[in-house]
Amino acid sequence: MPPKREPELEEQALEWIEQNLGTKLDRSKDYADVLKDGIVLCNLMNKLMPGCIKKIDTKGGGFALMQNIERFQVAAKQYGVPVNEVFQTVDLWEKKNIPQVTLCIHALGRVAQTRSDYSGPILGPKMAEAQHRDFTDDQLRAGQNVISLQYGSNKGATQAGINMGKQRMIND
Repeated sequence: MPPKREPELEEQALEWIEQNLGTKLDRSKDYADVLKDGIVLCNLMNKLMPGCIKKIDTKGGGFALMQNIERFQVAAKQYGVPVNEVFQTVDLWEKKNIPQVTLCIHALGRVAQTRSDYSGPILGPKMAEAQHRDFTDDQLRAGQNVISLQYGSNKGATQAGINMGKQRMIND
């Protein structure tokens, strides 16, 4: 069973694309159909990373338009979208996994916010930033002497001397 589509997330993705491109998309078509030929996605990547996609096929057979999707995928990975969040071509072209397409666009929006050359609209939550900490050598050495409670401690207790019930006697 394919993952469930979330119209609210799809709407947010389309609005974010429109704001970045500065043009309105054809909302009379289904979300997947708006993105299916890859033209909108390629234009979006060229807006985020100018010149990253040299050729965008605007007409032609299915193979030519599917190449647009592949060009978008390559550019998205170069931009910094994690590989596991980029959708497969069939996910969009054959509508096999539209939620994965939405996830990819949201990941693209999240990555864009971390870049210094991006000042456009925000899509989704902001990515966490690294919190670097510097410890002195003395602090690191002190940490080696701490016994974590996760190791468990029985404070020297053993099972010696425990007599549970009647002992077993063996008689010859």
